[in-house]
Amino acid sequence: MNVKQLLLRLPEAINLDDGAANAVIQYETSEPVYHVVAGGAVAAHEGQAPAADVTIRISDDNLDKLLRGERNPMTAMFTGKLKVKGNVGLAQRLIGMVDRQKLEAARAEVLRNENA
Repeated sequence: MNVKQLLLRLPEAINLDDGAANAVIQYETSEPVYHVVAGGAVAAHEGQAPAADVTIRISDDNLDKLLRGERNPMTAMFTGKLKVKGNVGLAQRLIGMVDRQKLEAARAEVLRNENA
């Protein structure tokens, strides 16, 4: 599974709540990606954000497990598998906005494309 491709597709699986503020979320994985939340939408970008509100440092495998719901975010933080710098509350809210069914559909499509 290519986590970068999954992160680039993640906006399709995010249901922003009414109180979602504009923000930039940086993912420090093997291939960095960042999300920009603005105007009620989420956009994914490759690389490093010029200025992130929160930076999430995690291995590809642990991020995949986190997004699948197989890893508890708090446990991952306490064990050092997940490091969050900046607005921790924003990171927690974002995880709560992920629609797991939509995410699995995106994951399946990424896998199909990798195997094509």
